[in-house]
Amino acid sequence: MKLSLSRVPMFARLALGILLILAISLAFFKLLMSPPSGELGLMAVFLGITALASALVGYAAYRLGWVNRSPTLHWTLLGGYALASLLTFFNVWFSAELMFASEHDLLLAIVLLVFAGGIAMILGYFLSSTVTERIHLLKGAAEKLAQGDLQTRVPVSGRDEVATLSGTFNQMAEQLQAADQKQRELEDLRRDLVAWASHDLQTPLTSMRAVLEALADGVVDEPETVKRYLATAQRDVISLSALIDDLFQMSQLDAGGFPLHPAEASLSDLVSDTLESFSQLARQQEITLEGQVESDVDPVRMDTQAIGRVLNNLLGNALRHTPAQGRVSLWVRRTTAGVEVTVSDTGEGIRAQDIPHIFERFYRGDAARSRTRGTGGAGLGLAIARGILHAHGGDIQVESQVGKGTQFTFHLP
Repeated sequence: MKLSLSRVPMFARLALGILLILAISLAFFKLLMSPPSGELGLMAVFLGITALASALVGYAAYRLGWVNRSPTLHWTLLGGYALASLLTFFNVWFSAELMFASEHDLLLAIVLLVFAGGIAMILGYFLSSTVTERIHLLKGAAEKLAQGDLQTRVPVSGRDEVATLSGTFNQMAEQLQAADQKQRELEDLRRDLVAWASHDLQTPLTSMRAVLEALADGVVDEPETVKRYLATAQRDVISLSALIDDLFQMSQLDAGGFPLHPAEASLSDLVSDTLESFSQLARQQEITLEGQVESDVDPVRMDTQAIGRVLNNLLGNALRHTPAQGRVSLWVRRTTAGVEVTVSDTGEGIRAQDIPHIFERFYRGDAARSRTRGTGGAGLGLAIARGILHAHGGDIQVESQVGKGTQFTFHLP
């Protein structure tokens, strides 16, 4: 099993590192100078003493927490370089004091050590600056992000931990920006939902109020007129019920809790029943309604009620937007990926700029599709249809030309 170095205690890591350097140094001493065993043992003692002193000083600095007390990372790195230089000076001076016969050589070694330590500090300052500058950039970007500037990013250079951190920061900023955009869209949608739902609820409620007030005040008393008023109120109640049902299903789809009960069923029978339910409306509007289902379609695994809702929405839209003498067709065929259902009409068509939005909730396109013309619904039917198909693992597409008609095609796996 591979041992992670991060799980080894800090003092153990320091001790292992010093022992490794001690062993390497003694090996070089023996390889380069071939000393007698006595000198080799003496060198081992000298190096062992200085190594122990270095370990104790380094561990004491670690335990005292001097790194955490430093005001900046720059000073932390410089302190590390300074401590390393002092320990190097002590190690060489102690060994030279015990081994050099000439005082001149000892003094010369001290001068060289001071020079080397100074050079090390200058190089350490220069190299630490390159690291701290990148961290300062990251710190500044984080402050901008905290102040709400979600477009801020940091340049990623190098392959070290700071570069990895910068890349992670940029990913986090992108996710925050996407979440903020999504939140703004949801907030806009919430405001639109309140406005649109209020309008769609207000229209039938106003009509029912006028009807009920007329009946209650005795403005109308002829049986035929009363019957017509009650029929109007009944249509408004049905409209309200349908809108509330749409809103409920839309909320279930948004929450991912739309209940599906898939089972092997006959799509041919479902299509036949749906066409039959719209046949009277098609005759009244003088529209030819036709359908065709290939013989090898059944059985299909689906939630019959939910797919029936999809067919109702598509056929209802097609009939609403097709003029008299027009044609609405529905045909079903099996493909290698599953089942393909197509609903086409010869109606007014959909403008190119509206096509990307027709599956959005409450979207009705131009004024020609508004409720004032009697051709518009609540704007939830296609959104619900797409949600139901996605819940089945399917999808839906649309093709349309203004003045020539529209074709919706959906697939069930």
